[in-house]
Amino acid sequence: MIHLPHLAFGTPRQLPGPETLPGRVVVLDIAFAADGMGTPFEEVTGPFIRGLGGRLAAWVDHHDHDRHRQFADDPRFVLATKAQHGACPEMVTPDLVERTGPIDAIFAHVDLDGLYATAKWIRGGTEPYRGADDDARAVDTRTGAPGPTGDLIDRALRARFRDDALKHAVVRYLAGGCRDEVVHEAIDRAARQFDQMSAETRRLAGRYELRGRVAFVDAGERKQAYDKTELLLAGQRLAPVSVVRDSGMITIASQFDSGLDFVALLGLGGGMPTRVSIPESRLGEALDKLNARLGVAL
Repeated sequence: MIHLPHLAFGTPRQLPGPETLPGRVVVLDIAFAADGMGTPFEEVTGPFIRGLGGRLAAWVDHHDHDRHRQFADDPRFVLATKAQHGACPEMVTPDLVERTGPIDAIFAHVDLDGLYATAKWIRGGTEPYRGADDDARAVDTRTGAPGPTGDLIDRALRARFRDDALKHAVVRYLAGGCRDEVVHEAIDRAARQFDQMSAETRRLAGRYELRGRVAFVDAGERKQAYDKTELLLAGQRLAPVSVVRDSGMITIASQFDSGLDFVALLGLGGGMPTRVSIPESRLGEALDKLNARLGVAL
């Protein structure tokens, strides 16, 4: 049985206490906190880095951020932009794993990209199956279609995105070369739950309205769980930019290759250029700036 280090999952704004991560730590697919989103780097990411201190073995990430240049001379930080690397696993190479040396814990992003990068690190920098890097890139950029394994895991994670036990199971399955039939069945059961969410996603997609060249939908009155990524993609079939309002936030998205940069446009300081979430209090401002960028006067 393959040995797994201590695993923890989170987001750029939800970091664990450094003391909860034992020994030497690798951080994968975790963006630096964006100042313009109410979670300043100096209040979130900075204290985490300082708290790990010399125990931080490597930090590998592919999300744009103004602070990347601050760590350009620290070899532990392997940082790129989304344009340079569409997904994080392709940045995890055998040379990087060997150069980093033995580690005790991995802290990774909660999504497929983070879990695939985790499994690849555990495997010494080799893909868990042929085409795994391509699947991660297809899922994280939403360009092209992942293969059967990537599609199955993507649907499972999106159906149960708060289920840490499932995330551990996915990493174990991938790290073991996708041979554990028991874990495969558990992933398959979770994926079938995603299929049940599709009806609500389609219902909400029918409520989109155009505001200039932006497709907008209020998902606050949802009847059950839905998939936000699919809902955003549905809006992009109607307009260059889609916006979903839910739970006090708005999420803005465009195609990966659209050339739009919402991080710069909205002064966020960091994140994924073509998908951001901001407080709904900025909706009017965002719509004005988006339509101005798209050449529409409202």
